[in-house]
Amino acid sequence: MAQPRIRFGAFIPPHTPPDEHPWLAVQEDMDRVIWLDKLGYEEAWIGEHHSGGWEITASPELFIAAVAQHTKRIRLGTGVVSLPYHHPYTVADRIRQLEYHTQGRVMFGVGPGSLPSDSFMMGLDTAKARDQMDEAIEPLVRLLRGEQVTMKSDWFTLQRAQLQMPPYTESGPEIAVASQVSPTGATAAGKHGLSLLSIGATSTGGFNALGSNWQIAEDTAREHGHVMDRSGWRLVGPVHVAETREKARENVRFGLERWIDYMSKVAALPLGVPQGQDAVEYIISTGFGVIGTPDDFVAQIERLWEQSGGFGCFLNLDHHWADWAETRRSYELIARYAIPKINKLNFWRQESEDWLRANNVQFKGELTDAVRAKMLEHARAKGDAQLSPDLVAYFDANSNRDKSAG
Repeated sequence: MAQPRIRFGAFIPPHTPPDEHPWLAVQEDMDRVIWLDKLGYEEAWIGEHHSGGWEITASPELFIAAVAQHTKRIRLGTGVVSLPYHHPYTVADRIRQLEYHTQGRVMFGVGPGSLPSDSFMMGLDTAKARDQMDEAIEPLVRLLRGEQVTMKSDWFTLQRAQLQMPPYTESGPEIAVASQVSPTGATAAGKHGLSLLSIGATSTGGFNALGSNWQIAEDTAREHGHVMDRSGWRLVGPVHVAETREKARENVRFGLERWIDYMSKVAALPLGVPQGQDAVEYIISTGFGVIGTPDDFVAQIERLWEQSGGFGCFLNLDHHWADWAETRRSYELIARYAIPKINKLNFWRQESEDWLRANNVQFKGELTDAVRAKMLEHARAKGDAQLSPDLVAYFDANSNRDKSAG
């Protein structure tokens, strides 16, 4: 694979089965991010949802503010704030406050909202959500840049609105627009010069649309005087790995069926398994998810790289396919073995080992001769003319010197 290096992290909706204690479920999601931080992952994105029973983080901002106090370097993103649910000014002000809570580690992901039930309970029209998202992005970008904004739409008004505090860092928070299969997210990202967050990158439709959506983003950006940056493009897909493929398959039997049932029959997303097909084999064969070894994960990243033309970050769509212990192990195996292979982090180490291996006889002989000389010098200083027969035999067996020279 080509450089530059790819970043890795997790996209945490979350997906928590409703038979678990709510406090423990929230705490476990906190532990996931803390664990990712310890393992060296670079990003974690937290969702906003209000119905369905599984996706129980109503405010990604609250979660990020809390977990920021227990992490050191991982960047924390809203994945995503559903813009039609909020007034743009209060959203901008919350993100600005988060910049300070996280010391600049916050990333601002935006979207239209993924659960129609959320919109229904608020009396909102789901059909207008994508247009409303696009309307809200412009004032948000301007407010976070420090501009004073006056603007009126059919669902929000801004009158000389301006934030009280400057950005924590000079550039302010990175802003990313969520994208599934439709070109809405890509168009919005290009129009405003923002990053792209491809949440359904491994689904059949999302995978097939990767190249076209990026082209739409680039073309739209060019029309509006912006340049898209592939390093800001995140692809999202589910992963679980273990030491062997057999163990990985066994691990996900813990919760995969329940997850598919929720996603297809509650969240109403097109993720159902055809009747009569095994869920694990279907997910593997379609490329939707990785259930295998770290090498299988490497192959998935290579597949996505080839299809997309290059991206900056891969996020594991965090799930409860396996229990927490095996999930922790999965993240560790990826960090320990897959990421170094993808980013060629051990190339120089391997080169060094190969060089020493190829010259082992020479270097071992030089070391042996150096030790022989010192031991002989010590023996002569003590009045002995030579070394013991056993030492002579050992040195002769490992030496580089010409034995015929005596």
